Amino acid sequence: MFLLLFELSIIFGFLLDLLFADPAKLPHPVVIIGKGITLLERNLRNIFPKSPGGERAAGRVMAALIVLTTFVVTMGLCILAWVVHPVVFLLLHTLWCWQAIAVRGLANEAKNVYSYLSPECDIEGARKAVSRIVGRDTQELTAEGVTKAAVETVAESFSDGVAVPFFYMMIGGAPLALTYKAVNTMDSMVGYKNEQYINFGRGPAHLDDFAGYVPARLAALMWIAAAGLCERRAKEAWKIWRRDNRNHPSPNSAQTESACAGALGVQLAGPAYYFGQLYEKPTIGDKTRAIEPDDILKTNRMMYMASIIALLLAMAVSTCLIIAGI
Repeated sequence: MFLLLFELSIIFGFLLDLLFADPAKLPHPVVIIGKGITLLERNLRNIFPKSPGGERAAGRVMAALIVLTTFVVTMGLCILAWVVHPVVFLLLHTLWCWQAIAVRGLANEAKNVYSYLSPECDIEGARKAVSRIVGRDTQELTAEGVTKAAVETVAESFSDGVAVPFFYMMIGGAPLALTYKAVNTMDSMVGYKNEQYINFGRGPAHLDDFAGYVPARLAALMWIAAAGLCERRAKEAWKIWRRDNRNHPSPNSAQTESACAGALGVQLAGPAYYFGQLYEKPTIGDKTRAIEPDDILKTNRMMYMASIIALLLAMAVSTCLIIAGI
């Protein structure tokens, strides 16, 4: 019975995300986690020595506390919900599965960027829209730059926001998926290689790289399959993924991005500004044609298809466990 409810909660969570995305008024665990990260950073910086070694130690302690607290609290509440009644567990686990993935919200943000680029280009509106989903500076981006940023973000975020949470959901349910979200949130908040975070954020950044290493590569294979189904370009996606999946400082970020570049036949990545500083990053993909606003919609379609593939794979594993009576 438990595995059946477990499987249903994942399906329901996915469907709720497709229907409603992430309602702004619904309290989200990541918001609470983010506040915890901010609080711990402020206090641990005061406790540990203000030296490179002290900052690295403070960052590692913060990472350990956030990970352990997230998993223990969410797992404890799931166990309590099961003890109260299986239906209570189903409702809670469904809610957290819903909140652990981000398919519709990501697609909506990208489509919002597209609306400013086509049919007429409102570059200021497009820059503002894309700034909601990227970390780079957007004030000087051209229409091509905005389009590239949106496509890159959808492709990369499929891994962080869909495939990797699904992976951990199948191993340890919503508690482990939310724990991964905590790790990923830490990386997005403190994992910068600037003066403020080069030492403090090193531990959280390495933890995020480790946690996403295997599932990010599985996510790339899902994207390649989606490229075959949506664009009939699986071969091209596979080729560019094999060649360019290491063209990023992070070992995971170029996995789905390279598959997407191959599927579209465009060139992504390259130099970008962050906090006013230019970062020379390698390009991903071949520039067989100029990127166009419609590529945002194509990327969304592949992301949806890859998400369905991820769900089907998760359900296949769960069904095998149910049949085996585990």
